[in-house]
Amino acid sequence: MDKILIVEDNMALSNGIVLALKDDKYSFFQADTIAGAKGQMENQAFDLVILDINLPDGNGLALLAELRKDSLVPVIVLTANDMETDIVTGLELGADDYITKPFSLMVLRARVSTQLRKKKTGTPPIIQIDGFEFAFDRMAFAKNGIPIELSKTEQKLLKVLIENKGNIVSRADLVDRIWTDGAEYVDENALSVTVKRLRDKLEERPSAPRYIKTVYGIGYTWVMRSYECI
Repeated sequence: MDKILIVEDNMALSNGIVLALKDDKYSFFQADTIAGAKGQMENQAFDLVILDINLPDGNGLALLAELRKDSLVPVIVLTANDMETDIVTGLELGADDYITKPFSLMVLRARVSTQLRKKKTGTPPIIQIDGFEFAFDRMAFAKNGIPIELSKTEQKLLKVLIENKGNIVSRADLVDRIWTDGAEYVDENALSVTVKRLRDKLEERPSAPRYIKTVYGIGYTWVMRSYECI
């Protein structure tokens, strides 16, 4: 059974979300403050967090940033903050989705189902390719035993490419999957910049990449090699 934590100070709305999502596959836990959410997280692991930003004892994005230091649990930000800067900030801090109030309960159900499905069919805990080791669940990455620091956006890009290794992923699909529903607010050069930064950290010769190849006019691909061990 998937455990869902709802962090929302409006208890009427929180209870409404529980009723809207009610399913034998889910069990729900509720917190109306950041402190309460931290207490819940200390006692058990969750499969999904639905997080409000404006909470009585602080900003939910601060909790998200803290959570992302050691966890990749899917987080859906659910808030009245609908400014472009709020959306971009939330996604850059590691939110998997961002929904603004007022919202459709049908859409929320679909988003929750999507995030839980992604979690179950995600990348294996440790991926070994040549001298690389990628552990997405622990956000630990290394090349020939040397740790590599990747931003949240770089991690998302790498994960999508690895999950689709040997196949071409279009630029539009990458933008949609990395920046989720904030894609309309993302500068068209953001993907190119992220690809360059990731190449600089992973490739021996970033100008002539061995792994992250550009398919001009279409997108990018992680080149499949026969001696990969995954």
